[in-house]
Amino acid sequence: MFPGRATPEGTARFRDAADAATGHFRRSPDGLSLSSLGIGTYLGGDDAKTDALYAASVRRALQLGLNVVDTAINYRNQRSERTVGAALRESGHPRDAIVLCSKGGYIAFDGERPHDARAYVEETLLRPGILQPGEIVAGCHSMARRFLADQIERSRRNLGVECIDIYYLHNPETQLGEVPRAEFLRRLRLAFQELERACDDRRIACYGTATWNGYRVAPDDEEHLSLEEVLGAAHDVAGSAHRFRAIQLPFNMEMDEAATFRNQGGVTLLEAAQTARLMVFASASVLQGRLTRQLPQPVREAPRGVDTDAQRALQFARSTPGITCALVGMKTTAHVEENAALAKIEPLL
Repeated sequence: MFPGRATPEGTARFRDAADAATGHFRRSPDGLSLSSLGIGTYLGGDDAKTDALYAASVRRALQLGLNVVDTAINYRNQRSERTVGAALRESGHPRDAIVLCSKGGYIAFDGERPHDARAYVEETLLRPGILQPGEIVAGCHSMARRFLADQIERSRRNLGVECIDIYYLHNPETQLGEVPRAEFLRRLRLAFQELERACDDRRIACYGTATWNGYRVAPDDEEHLSLEEVLGAAHDVAGSAHRFRAIQLPFNMEMDEAATFRNQGGVTLLEAAQTARLMVFASASVLQGRLTRQLPQPVREAPRGVDTDAQRALQFARSTPGITCALVGMKTTAHVEENAALAKIEPLL
């Protein structure tokens, strides 16, 4: 396995070698230097062609000054993690320069969707005792401690690393569709116990939540997540020394709730996160390609110094105060080169 983890010294060396514009790199509360853009690995087929495309894109992103790589065990049925791992080993970059992020919570198949998904779950998770039937919600999601421990180990093997820098509990709000909030918070505390244990064992460096709806919806919505409650669960488990460090949620020109919707006790999510000194990662920064074409003319004219709609959308996301890094899925080197050109351009603010 690739030893080590991202460090302040290693990421600072990456930052200095990148010769990027002022503001492209941001400093985390733990002293890491993170690029304002990161590469995501969500979309695409479960096939060798897509594997090769992502591997080339990750290597090129690292060459062009992006040191944040985001993936998840369920992305392309574990193939994205395996491809990222191969690309990191082939890149020539030291492990301590790269901020590697993954996620667990969804049941992931192995390489492709099996013909009988129920039989797969029975054979790989239920029969070995990794999961109990009552620990699965929506037929696909769990926060059970044994399951998370198993998923962290699988992700480490897939990625070929000793330590994952940021490990997210993936869309925990999925649980709220089936269990009462009090039970959800009980499960969340147990999940955080396991993630704290993984931090103690240096299998992950820190953890957080990667969400879709949770932090964007109204407080009376069934799926609403209160950052205060989530952090309270981490504090209940480990006190003020907890390792909850990051949140991820969609943020773009159309989905701007994190900066505009005061659904966190009278403040926005970004304001609440800044108060708590959390890193915030914007997913869906170009809305899965929708914001890469035909933006309204006033929007196209606003950001100066950028040439394409994709760059304009990314400039908006990464320039928003409180956003640490804007993630964008890129599986061609042409898209990497287009988007990574922003590394040479200062953010708007």
